[in-house]
Amino acid sequence: SLEDGARVVAERSRIIRRSLAGRGGMASVGLPADTVRARLAEVGEGLEVAAVNGPRSTVVSGDPDALDRLLALLEPEDVRVRRIAVDYASHSSHVDSVRDELLEVLAPVRPRPGDVPFHSTVTGEALCTTELDAAYWVRNLRRTVEFTTAVEGLAAEGHSLFVEMSPHPVLTMAVEETADGSLSAVGSLRRDDGGPRRFLTSLAEAHVHGTDIDWAPAFPGANVVDLPTYAFQHRHHWLDGATARPTVADHPLAATVERLADGDGALLTGLLSRSTTPWIPDHAVAGEVLLPGTAFVELLLRAGEQVGCARLEDLTLQAPLPLPGDGSAVRLQISVREAEEGTGSRPFTVHTRPAGSAPDFPWTRHATGTLAPARAAAQAPDPGLTNWPPPGSEPVALEKLYGELASLGYAYGPAFRGLTAAWRQGRTVYAEVALPADRHPETAGYGIHPALLDACLHAALLDRLDTDAARPALPFAWSGVELHATGATAARVRVVPAEPGSDTVAVTVADASGRPLVGV
Repeated sequence: SLEDGARVVAERSRIIRRSLAGRGGMASVGLPADTVRARLAEVGEGLEVAAVNGPRSTVVSGDPDALDRLLALLEPEDVRVRRIAVDYASHSSHVDSVRDELLEVLAPVRPRPGDVPFHSTVTGEALCTTELDAAYWVRNLRRTVEFTTAVEGLAAEGHSLFVEMSPHPVLTMAVEETADGSLSAVGSLRRDDGGPRRFLTSLAEAHVHGTDIDWAPAFPGANVVDLPTYAFQHRHHWLDGATARPTVADHPLAATVERLADGDGALLTGLLSRSTTPWIPDHAVAGEVLLPGTAFVELLLRAGEQVGCARLEDLTLQAPLPLPGDGSAVRLQISVREAEEGTGSRPFTVHTRPAGSAPDFPWTRHATGTLAPARAAAQAPDPGLTNWPPPGSEPVALEKLYGELASLGYAYGPAFRGLTAAWRQGRTVYAEVALPADRHPETAGYGIHPALLDACLHAALLDRLDTDAARPALPFAWSGVELHATGATAARVRVVPAEPGSDTVAVTVADASGRPLVGV
């Protein structure tokens, strides 16, 4: 019954919060379950496989210190591993301590036969719903979630389309990877997007995967008509080719640029997602994939080119821009206003919202700042970056750098592991950075590739490894950014602290001859 279902959810949640919270943790690992079990043996005791969600999607659960050891083991190997935002360990031996209490509070549950076939993720097989008593729901919380086995069983019975009924899709990709990729899956609701438009969009997604949808309730009073059997005269219901259109921005992150109607400002637009920009998933901080600050810088330098203001005078990031893990996109707008009298500077704002959201869905403002006319271009080689490595500097060992950064929350993937050598000279850090070879073709579209510029800033993180930093620090305020050359795949870097005790640094980036590439 509905009442019994509510009892199971509420009582289990209450007991977890009171008796298990604060004692454990869980993590998602992008490896097959058998491989994960073998790696758990290297970690030692304290962890179990909690859920098998897909061929390469496994969840582990257990003691927090054991989770730390697992992440330290896998992150340097570029394995996708992410902590889940819970402080308890479901589907592990931790549940044994509340078994008797669960059985007692769920004893009144009286399961009934159902009309819809039920496939259990406890057994991985079809199950009569009269067996869903208190003992079942305890096993459901204690045992490994056999989600993949249940999906494979349904696929074997001929089911090919799955709908994830949840507040936000998290398992659709795991379903599509099961059964050799022969299955399709769609979500239902999405985080911050759960109204009628989202419901109809989900129905449409199911429709294009072959499901019959009764559309009549969505269009009351509408009639279905046959298409004419002759070549008929048609009428356009969209703007024709003579209407002014935005021009192509010719940039990997921005699709179009258009002059504003109320002045000489400009609007850059684009769609950002993990799938359309494959290097972005390699920039994960504190467990979340974020658009790096260097990508904002790159976009704004391009916006400045469009309006004759090639210097990024100042940029303040006000909100991070996470990229959804379900493959959906966010819509980007960079609005550059009219030039100010006297200085020629132009204020700008950067906003995003989920692609496909309702017209009244609010935009998030991520950044504000000012663009200014460029200064005289720097052409001569920088003496401090010509004689290399700088005389009197001491080399810095980097073998464990990215593993140590991962422990601070910087989970950089291959595209962002570009710091290859470093030296210290007093408080100044010199470094060499390089893009992986498979990213070189991408540089043609950028002024400076965001992953390369981000790696330049990693030299500023070396001092952070020597502190008791509790959380990652990200560059949120930029000033005086000018691009002097494009197309770089490697660079020399000088990082100079502005003053003792300050988090502000000056960064100079040059090519192998010492000629300037970019200054920050």
